[in-house]
Amino acid sequence: MPRRNLPITTRVLLAPALAGLGLALQGCTAHGAPSYPIFGAYFPLWLLSGVIGAAGALIAHRVLVMTGWASWIPFQLSVCVAIGVMIAVIVWLSGSGHLL
Repeated sequence: MPRRNLPITTRVLLAPALAGLGLALQGCTAHGAPSYPIFGAYFPLWLLSGVIGAAGALIAHRVLVMTGWASWIPFQLSVCVAIGVMIAVIVWLSGSGHLL
């Protein structure tokens, strides 16, 4: 299949767009991503907060089942996922120093 060259107007418009995209992706270079040493390895905070949020969702499901509220609450999966996301966001905000 023959390769076609882009028209000059497309190249002129594409170059600043790619440069702007490259500049927008420079978010973590100034301070570095927040990470914590756990068992000798550095884990990013978003990964740690995601794991804690997933554990929070599982605990919330078990609490709903043990108390009997699971039969009353519709859309249990959505409710437990929302609780897990709230826990993960709170952990991430408190870990990165943006909570208060």
